[in-house]
Amino acid sequence: MPLTTYWAEYAWTGGTVEQGVAITATADGRIGRLTAGVTAPPPGATVLRGLTVPGLANAHSHAFHRALRGTVQVGSGTFWTWREEMYRVAARLTPDSYHALARAVYAEMALAGITAVGEFHYLHHAPDGSRYDQPNAMGEALVQAAADAGINITLLDAAYLASGFGRGRAGEPPNDRQARFSDGTAEAWAERVSAFKTSAPHARIGAAVHSVRAVPASQLRTVAEWARQHSAPLHVHLSEQTAENEACRRAHGCTPTRLLADHGVLGPGTTAVHATHLISDDIRLLGGSGTGVCMCPTTERDLADGIGPATRLQAAGTPLSLGSDSHAVIDLLEEARAMELNERLSSHTRGHWSAAQLLRAATADGHAALGRPEAGTLAPDAPADFTTIALDSVRTAGVPPRLGAEAAVFAATAADVRHTVVAGRQIVRDGAHTLVDDVPAALAEAIAALRD
Repeated sequence: MPLTTYWAEYAWTGGTVEQGVAITATADGRIGRLTAGVTAPPPGATVLRGLTVPGLANAHSHAFHRALRGTVQVGSGTFWTWREEMYRVAARLTPDSYHALARAVYAEMALAGITAVGEFHYLHHAPDGSRYDQPNAMGEALVQAAADAGINITLLDAAYLASGFGRGRAGEPPNDRQARFSDGTAEAWAERVSAFKTSAPHARIGAAVHSVRAVPASQLRTVAEWARQHSAPLHVHLSEQTAENEACRRAHGCTPTRLLADHGVLGPGTTAVHATHLISDDIRLLGGSGTGVCMCPTTERDLADGIGPATRLQAAGTPLSLGSDSHAVIDLLEEARAMELNERLSSHTRGHWSAAQLLRAATADGHAALGRPEAGTLAPDAPADFTTIALDSVRTAGVPPRLGAEAAVFAATAADVRHTVVAGRQIVRDGAHTLVDDVPAALAEAIAALRD
């Protein structure tokens, strides 16, 4: 197959903005050559006007939550009342309807410059808890949806075994609305996930502990050991709610972070999601173990969860990534911006992260959290995954090109993404998806099918 050449008007190569960068993608979807200072597009090159950056990594997604957008913004309530609406939507999904919804959601992500998603997946079985003939039918639907939308996926298959804390092995059993989430035991979860084989180049299988309330302490190590034996990333919801922290202390006499540490869950291959309500010892445990944290600012503010200690975590040695979680919006540029701006509101000072550091959280560190450490950079032999952000929109016009990273993080939105390339193939061209003809219509149709 012939090589594909792209010419980026400007490109962020990790530290600086370079002008006139030729990027050659090989037949196997990697960057073959990258040459800066190319003053005009080479013959036959695809021109990318704007600022080209490595593909964005959405490190935490629940695809079906996209169906909640708007409806859960009506009135007041808490995380726990929001969860009731989530259960209602979850009960209606089948492998076919989940494929249709996820395909549209992942296409929306591609339009936002996202080239890889970490799908935190716990809708494993039929609504009544019975097993599909193909035990991983729901996960397979998600993997296929990502392929159809043209993006990479790390399917973070989540163990979800209990409805609350208990001192015994099983904890409190799942309620009727959680029946489809549970495999019964961590051993049964591991058996099912081990049978999920994929050779698709766009897909990787990871693991997740839904939370310390949903996986009894005695079964945490089984999930962690499975992840390490399979060299798979391991993710876990951590301390998103103060109520969960208090319940954990009553049941185990310690914080959720300490419980995870004591049962072998923390470490460089693990990413804690949210980590909003931590004490100083929690921060030391996470940073000292090299555990990553995925911040999801738009969801955390939408649910009134709070502002996590991101600066303290990073200072302790924790790498930070970003996710859109419940998809109140799908915009990794907004997630990056919100992490800095939230900290400004909390601390009354500015400049906790540079634009380059925030872009790294949205790219390289996000891909690393998804078990894709080779991605998230514009460099020879890296995956040819990149996205181009307009520098001439009403939001970005007038910013000097040398400050393109600042324009991208502090002014641009997902609407400014002009091109998205995955494995050398142009998935978004001039703001239009090349594989899904009408993404808004696909979203509307898939979501309408889940309503009363």
